[in-house]
Amino acid sequence: MSSEWKTLEDVEKNIFECTACPLSETVINKVVRKGSDKPKVLFIGEAPGKNEDETGVPFCGRAGKILDELIDYAGLEDRDWAVINTIKCRPPKNRNPNKKELEACKPFLNRQIELLDPKAIILLGNTAEKAFCPDRKLEWGIPEEINERIVLKLYHPAALIYTRSRIESQNAYIDQNKHLFE
Repeated sequence: MSSEWKTLEDVEKNIFECTACPLSETVINKVVRKGSDKPKVLFIGEAPGKNEDETGVPFCGRAGKILDELIDYAGLEDRDWAVINTIKCRPPKNRNPNKKELEACKPFLNRQIELLDPKAIILLGNTAEKAFCPDRKLEWGIPEEINERIVLKLYHPAALIYTRSRIESQNAYIDQNKHLFE
């Protein structure tokens, strides 16, 4: 299936047509990606929220503003980054995606990563970690090589809204790893 998707447009077309899980029945807009087609850094979030479901744009609400601040702090330009989510449809009441939903979207996630071909992947929170590397537990802010890519787990921007004290730690993780983005 996913090997037939030769371009990002092929993947996106298949995302819009997907009915592999019940979330496709309640979604307003499927949320595919934003940012560069050839990013140095790929951010992977959890799932679309209310604002994303309404607009079809990832990280366009309050968490998106925090992500924008993170991107600025890291010194990334528009051409340097892209953002996708582990799943493409909003779960009801913004709950965490379940295992079946993560599995249903896994081919899309994997193919987007292959086609975007980033130098580094930043997993935003534990759900992104579970989807990307389900058999591993990464340390916050410590880069690891996985499938020939540098992978770094940072706090999800929504977590920083509710726990502002983590922003200083997040900035320290970015400072320690800026060389990964150059």
